[in-house]
Amino acid sequence: MKKSLVSNAIGHFTTITRHRHAVARHCAKAGILWQGLRHDLSKYSPIEFWQGVKNYTGTCSPNEIERREKGYSEAWLHHKGRNRHHFEYWTDYNPKERRVCPVKMPVRYVAEMFCDRVAASKIYQGHNYTNAHPYEYFMRGKSNRVIHSETSDLLEKWLLMLKEQGEDYTLQHIKDFVLKEKQQRKQAAQHRERP
Repeated sequence: MKKSLVSNAIGHFTTITRHRHAVARHCAKAGILWQGLRHDLSKYSPIEFWQGVKNYTGTCSPNEIERREKGYSEAWLHHKGRNRHHFEYWTDYNPKERRVCPVKMPVRYVAEMFCDRVAASKIYQGHNYTNAHPYEYFMRGKSNRVIHSETSDLLEKWLLMLKEQGEDYTLQHIKDFVLKEKQQRKQAAQHRERP
């Protein structure tokens, strides 16, 4: 039992660290390096890390196993509430609809979500990974996803671009897109500040 726990801890630590490094590399190419460096730091917190160790397989998310056991995942609830690159973070009470609804994500977090999905596919698929995998995975769950339509459309566009045009092209496109959106926000803020 002790050996299993130790090997799970090493395996889980190695997997999440490899994932974080892959996301950071993608984020650097997408022009959001600082986000990449801070990506998923909550996975090292006790509530997320030890659930990951307990349910570590190396082939799927430990959160899925916790969900099967409990009906929910404490680690995931903690994680999604602290990481803005997850669309599940972006929900709020809508007074018009009188219920909790998805909120449109800022572009920089959609970019990080793209990097996260590509890196996760690479880690879990290993040598079987292709640029089509993240798009296909996204499309399989599309009908059940509670995500703002504009956020979903943008992510889908980028994942399809990855599939059809490749990683370098897509990351450069995202970098240009994020920079343009940042400049537009800055100009809009300057315009509002003028008397």
